[in-house]
Order: sequence, then C-alpha cells, then structure tokens
Amino acid sequence: MTGTGAMVSSTLGDAPIEVRQGEYSVSTDRSRIDVAAVHAFLTQTYWSPGIPEETVRRAIAGSICFGIYHGDAQVGFARVITDRATFAYLSDVYVLESHRGRGLSKWLMSVIMAHPDLQGLRRFSLSTRDARGLYEQFGFQLVANPQMQMEILRRDIYLTAASE
Repeated sequence: MTGTGAMVSSTLGDAPIEVRQGEYSVSTDRSRIDVAAVHAFLTQTYWSPGIPEETVRRAIAGSICFGIYHGDAQVGFARVITDRATFAYLSDVYVLESHRGRGLSKWLMSVIMAHPDLQGLRRFSLSTRDARGLYEQFGFQLVANPQMQMEILRRDIYLTAASE
C-alpha cells in the first residue's frame, strides 16, 4: 500500500541488537530483561520511588530497552521512549553499584547513541540530577530555552497511589 493510507512497518526496531565487551554484553532483547530486578532498583531511586512493578512492565513494553549483562545476570539498564523519527527521551539509566567504575555507563551510552532507530532525531532529551558529566560527553546540554519547556510533574505519584 502506498500514498496517504500507507501502513508503517510494525517491525521497526524489533530485531534485538547485542554488543559484547569483555565479560559484558548490552542487549536490546526485551525477553532478557529481569523486570523484577529493574523494578527493585527503580523503587529505590530518586526519580521513581515506589513505582509499581506493573508500571515498570508497561514502560519496558513501550520503550527501546538496553540491558547490561555480566554472563546471564543483569547488572544495568536504560530505556529510550521514542517515536523513532523525531524525538527520544532517555530514562531509567543505571549500573549496579558492584559493577560501577568499569566504564559500563559510558559504554552503554555509546551503544544507545549508535542504535539505528535513534539516528537523525530532532530532539533527544533526558533529566538527571547527578550524571550531567556522563551525558555531556555524548552531546547532551542544558535546555537552551527552558522558558519554552513545560511539564506536568507528579514527583510522589507512586508513593501517593500506594498509600491510598
């Protein structure tokens, strides 16, 4: 089918990518993600305390996900929410404490930035409180016109929902 009613291929980004470096690998295969481990980590972060596991599952389903693995054990994670054409948002990036200091976060960012579905985007965003130095190495900068940016932010949404 061509023209105005053309269907978009449903296979965009469906083929998993795996990259190896020494004892570690980064994979976009969602079936490898240890959802319970990602959930356990995210509930302890400043950006998503108390997040329900079902919310994590839905977030993973709607994102390009990057797991870092040491053998079969997942030791890191990141996801990118994107339309794969104009915009992407990097979220939930972490490396377990016991695997930090080995360049894994920098390597993970290299893999993310090289992903074929994340090329040619007009805007690639993220929010961070403590890792600006890492992201600046990959071209991220403070928002040029913050007065143009708007958001609805519900910082304690997971904690509030849990107490109801």
